[in-house]
Amino acid sequence: MRFDAITLFPEMFEAVTRHGITRRALVQGVWQFAAVNPRDFTTDNHRTVDDRPFGGGPGMVMLAEPLAQAVASARAAQSAAGCTATHVVALTPNGTPLTDQRVRELAGRAGTGIVLVCGRYEGIDQRFLDACVDEEISIGDFLVSGGEVAAMALIDAIVRQLPGALKESSVADESFADGLLDAPHYTRPEMWRGRGVPDVLLSGHHADIARWRRAQRLARTERVRPDLIERLRLAGAPQGLQQTRGDARGAASVEGAASHVVPSSGAATATPTGVNAAAAAQNGRTTMV
Repeated sequence: MRFDAITLFPEMFEAVTRHGITRRALVQGVWQFAAVNPRDFTTDNHRTVDDRPFGGGPGMVMLAEPLAQAVASARAAQSAAGCTATHVVALTPNGTPLTDQRVRELAGRAGTGIVLVCGRYEGIDQRFLDACVDEEISIGDFLVSGGEVAAMALIDAIVRQLPGALKESSVADESFADGLLDAPHYTRPEMWRGRGVPDVLLSGHHADIARWRRAQRLARTERVRPDLIERLRLAGAPQGLQQTRGDARGAASVEGAASHVVPSSGAATATPTGVNAAAAAQNGRTTMV
């Protein structure tokens, strides 16, 4: 898969091209990347890419023409690189909230190149969005300085799903793989600052460990992201969800406040706070400037 980012700051993408899993996958040829700067398609001495909004108001708006030419250049480059199709995505606050399901759908588009339009300033001329963009995506209800951060998040999420980037078992066991959050993880030492590891994880009994992890995942999801549980229910809960929800409600949380000690049994000594945060999570949409 190939990504082309339309960006005023190409160097920002070194975060995914020079570091971590995405860098290793890039070196292995799992994906390709190129950056296109809209300033390269301007005609004035100042290389202007923005102007004041019609109707007044604060901030500046990105010009349609440099962006359109940058996208056309990216499309041509992707076609020359062997991509059979191009899908243009703009990272905007008005976009559809990004989900794990959508990430997997995009990752499954074999032969398709993805062009990521990274907005800046107050926004992008709507005429460009209407004429040149296939999809608008948002990564959350918060503000950042530009679409580059959102684009890198999308690249990272998609690359992780591409064959060869990770072990298949690693991808299958991640949060959201089946609509639930992940279970708690532990490593050495067995006792850290008075906090132990749940006994079941030391038992060597794989079936018991699997049941414990499933119960913890359900408990954590119900507590932190009840909207995901409701989404699964509306979609027709898979066999085992309803059967294990009782276990989830009885499963002790191992994510208590820092001042509380978690016994080796995994039972928490206090109920975590953050009800407001859990409620706010149900409203998750995207804001990307």
